[in-house]
Amino acid sequence: MRLSGRSFFIVASLVLGLAPVRAQEMPIFDAHMHWNQEPNPYYSLDKVLEVFRRNNVTGVLATSRPNKGTHQLMEAKPAGVWVVPFIRPYKIRADIQTWFGDPASFELIEDEYKRGYYRGIGEFHLSGRAAANEWVKKAVDFAVAKNLYLHCHCDDEALLILYGHNARAKIIWAHTGFSTPPSRVEQYLEKYPALWPELSYRSGITQSGGALSPEWRDLFARYSDRFLLGSDTWINERWASYDQVIGEYRAWLKQLPKAQAERIAFGNAERLFGPRKAE
Repeated sequence: MRLSGRSFFIVASLVLGLAPVRAQEMPIFDAHMHWNQEPNPYYSLDKVLEVFRRNNVTGVLATSRPNKGTHQLMEAKPAGVWVVPFIRPYKIRADIQTWFGDPASFELIEDEYKRGYYRGIGEFHLSGRAAANEWVKKAVDFAVAKNLYLHCHCDDEALLILYGHNARAKIIWAHTGFSTPPSRVEQYLEKYPALWPELSYRSGITQSGGALSPEWRDLFARYSDRFLLGSDTWINERWASYDQVIGEYRAWLKQLPKAQAERIAFGNAERLFGPRKAE
């Protein structure tokens, strides 16, 4: 039996009894999650899954440093949590600063890909002209050849260079540039149909008091089929505040029309990565 991604989210919300679930609230797909293992995970696997279930997070774009954490999530096949694995080209945190000039990072990508289940590469970090490196281009071309997404934490210049490497690249833009003006984000959405901005740590979405800013409300009205949500659990404090992070998303999602909110919360992830096979 096969379920659409939407059906999976709904069924998972209704049947899970392993932890208290906010079943009355729409599911969330966390499109920027790290379960890092350097040197040891902050939470055990059971605790991580409990955090997801408590928040009705029924899908995750899973990465880790090193990739061991992602391996463990895939091997666990957790009931009710859809794991979409991405290859991280890092073994240790210091690799963030050097991976783009290191052929070993590309070898890591090739080796990990042989596991047969990855859907993308990233999250990886790039700034400005560092994206012009030959090993970055090799990674972009590899992703296009294997039909993988790229999950890039990058500034505007690096984003444009990535598309210059290969116009067929499919990019999830971590943090949507942090502070790139909404008007410029819209220009990129128009120019690059295979660009999906992800909203963790993104400034300016809400005003004082929590109301959506007019610029972002308008952007979501026109492009609700392009945005993704993420927790970015890159440090232990982000796991400790996970409930708050997801709660803040829910607060402004409730200010949108239901169809727009559902696309951003989980529908876009379903369209990119689903449907999935029911467990």
